[in-house]
Amino acid sequence: MTRKASRALTQPMYYVLLSLKQARHGYEIMQYIDDLTDGRVQVGPGTLYSLLARFEEDGYIEMLSDDDNKKIYLITDSGNALLKSEIQRIKYLLEDARKVVGGGKDEF
Repeated sequence: MTRKASRALTQPMYYVLLSLKQARHGYEIMQYIDDLTDGRVQVGPGTLYSLLARFEEDGYIEMLSDDDNKKIYLITDSGNALLKSEIQRIKYLLEDARKVVGGGKDEF
């Protein structure tokens, strides 16, 4: 990302970081995202591995091991801060939408 969180995360970026709250390898990340979102969000291998490389370069994730040709990744403190910031941004979006649509908690 090298822009250091200057813009919102894309949906795949968000879910990759979220999935790495627990150490996982590539296929596990894709499966976790698919399961978590009931298939709404699918991150393909090309997107996943380019995001992993960018996130690792920017210090948002770290590779814990490379056993049996499976690279295991985990989110870093910097990645957690980015994820927390994105979650807050999404909360603000939802709050603003509620104000416009009618304000009821059950509106969405």
